[in-house]
Amino acid sequence: MTGVQTFELVAAAMAAGAMNAVAGGGTLLTFPTLILVGTNAETANATSTLALVVGTAGSMFGYREHMTAIRSWMARFWLVSAVGGMIGAVLLTQTSESVFANMVPFLILFATVLFMAQDAFRRFGSKKAQTSTGGRQAVLGALAFQFAVAIYGGYFGAGIGILMLASLGFLGMTNIHEMNALKTVLGSLINAVATVWFIRAGLIDWPKAGVMLAGALVGYYVTARYAQRISQQRVRQLISGIGFGISAVMFYKQFVK
Repeated sequence: MTGVQTFELVAAAMAAGAMNAVAGGGTLLTFPTLILVGTNAETANATSTLALVVGTAGSMFGYREHMTAIRSWMARFWLVSAVGGMIGAVLLTQTSESVFANMVPFLILFATVLFMAQDAFRRFGSKKAQTSTGGRQAVLGALAFQFAVAIYGGYFGAGIGILMLASLGFLGMTNIHEMNALKTVLGSLINAVATVWFIRAGLIDWPKAGVMLAGALVGYYVTARYAQRISQQRVRQLISGIGFGISAVMFYKQFVK
């Protein structure tokens, strides 16, 4: 890596860590930045996952005061999250590089649209929560949904936090900070098991992962600790603009150029 590339990776990881702590969507920065510095698509995906999952430790520490309140929810969701994440990671390693590269623009566009729609997802979850009994059927439905989210998360991952927040709202959770803490823990678990598989498959670019890890850790911790003081609307607008711009560039590079 050149000095400029190292700076780009650290900056992208710091921004991604901050984005994930506030509103999600960090993969929309780390993944394309890795491709920009010459990493192939599958390795970029795996390396981005490793950098962000380790950096999430900073965010979890920032939300530590909410961990006791979400303990019972973690007990319900950890197994389906772990199994789904592993399935998604295995699916990625079974996908050829050329096929995955062709999917990249669509995955980024999907993640961006999903990110833009997160308020609608939250309102839907809140509305359903008001009419839901929170009984066994609702919990089973949420577990099935979480399993599907985890598979997608292990395969690509951008936007899983948004999907999880909608599901938690459906179950009746209303404290946004507890919801953010829970989705951070579950997202970390999904990415952690996927990362184990990626390491086993030899997909990690370790030098790039190392510099991004440091940046992500700083971004996660600082922003998670002070997220309540940040205006999230402008952050979301910025992330959405970045996502659409990146997807347009990826479509051009993959199918036009």
